[in-house]
Amino acid sequence: MHSNRYVAEAIGTFALVFVGCGAIVIDAVYNGIIGHIGISLAFGLIVMAMIYAVGNISGAHLNPAVTLGFLFAGRLKRRYVPAYIGSQFFGAFTAAFCLHLLFPDAGTLGATVPAVDIVRAFILEVILTFLLMFVILNVSTGHKEKGIMAGVAVGGTIALEALIGGPVTGASMNPARSLAPAVLSGEVYALWIYLTAPVLGAFMAYPTCRLIQGKTCCPPEPDAESNPPDVV
Repeated sequence: MHSNRYVAEAIGTFALVFVGCGAIVIDAVYNGIIGHIGISLAFGLIVMAMIYAVGNISGAHLNPAVTLGFLFAGRLKRRYVPAYIGSQFFGAFTAAFCLHLLFPDAGTLGATVPAVDIVRAFILEVILTFLLMFVILNVSTGHKEKGIMAGVAVGGTIALEALIGGPVTGASMNPARSLAPAVLSGEVYALWIYLTAPVLGAFMAYPTCRLIQGKTCCPPEPDAESNPPDVV
């Protein structure tokens, strides 16, 4: 039975969107009380918390691009991918719906919209996701972290990238995080960027990791139902 992994992914992604996008919503409703730095920290800290909470169960991907990144790297078996991604989108939409109920006048619910032209926004999202996936691949092995600081490394990367990319593209790096607020708020301008660029960035991370780490990056695992999928 693998249902506990999918429940973990749904809860983890719910927490990511509820806290991260919730920080954006509260900042807008209460006249900038949180600020850009606070919003960036909210995203980084909630991801770090979820890695420690459910990382041993599902890997705490919380992101379809990360799940596909592990698939590209051979660390996640194909049969797990649809349920992982479905759980992530379910968690994201549930969180966005809760934010809409709590803050009906919040507008975009934290939807990501580029502040620059389409080409630059796309390139930036690719680079940000590439760096995130590169860090994840290098601080994980199998389904366990290499050390207790792995959650700090991943959460810190997200916070840093949100600090830099937030004002430009929203620093999504996550199709589920962008799709749910966009659909519920109706703010779908340039949504395709946030659905495609993170996947491309995640795809690019594996060959780069393999180039640096050699065979120690993403070794093949035995195909056994009793083994958990290879995740963070």
